[in-house]
Amino acid sequence: MVTEDCVESENKARYGRLDTPLGNFGLWSVKCEHKSAIGSIETNTLITEKRENEMRKQKGFSLIELLIVVAIILIIAAIAIPNLLRARIAANESSAVSSLRTINTAEVTYLTAYPTVGYSITLPALGPPAAGACPAPVQANACMIDFALASAAVLPKSGYLFAVNNGLTATVPVTTYVVGAAPVTYNQTGVRRFCAIEDAVLRFDANVGASITPEASSAACTGALYNVLQ
Repeated sequence: MVTEDCVESENKARYGRLDTPLGNFGLWSVKCEHKSAIGSIETNTLITEKRENEMRKQKGFSLIELLIVVAIILIIAAIAIPNLLRARIAANESSAVSSLRTINTAEVTYLTAYPTVGYSITLPALGPPAAGACPAPVQANACMIDFALASAAVLPKSGYLFAVNNGLTATVPVTTYVVGAAPVTYNQTGVRRFCAIEDAVLRFDANVGASITPEASSAACTGALYNVLQ
């Protein structure tokens, strides 16, 4: 609707006064109403365009913003992944050392249980015949270590392979043995190699040659290549 102020303004502009008869007929009110309608349409159009522009701006991320996010993720990954790998290697090496101690203890127990045989020179002889409950212990399967460790010559345990061999004894009973542990994949599942003989002292090799073969020689285990593990 056209306001009285609009009609009065039109009459004043046309006749210089407000009490002109023409004002009573509203001749200029049509013109004023037309201008008001046009102004209202233009205002609504501007408001609509402004809202559409705001909506376009709020639809998503720009390409630069996405690239920044990706770059940040890559930086975090580059820092975290090497640390995670080192932590995994350290955990696997600690597990290997613990397994060697278990094997050393089992060897002493085996020697006590079967004095005419001496030390065991294979891992399976120290463990059960199969996974699960162990039947009555026998010389071939003494059930002194778990099946996972007894199978670790073929199936890796915590990223390491293990092996037990005769040390220097060529007769029965066996009075020497050597047990070795080596990473399945160098610098991924582990780095250092470990070994022990009948003295039960644990030794490690820094493994600069990236070997993945468990030590099988008593002489090598006690040689210059290996250092006593503190």
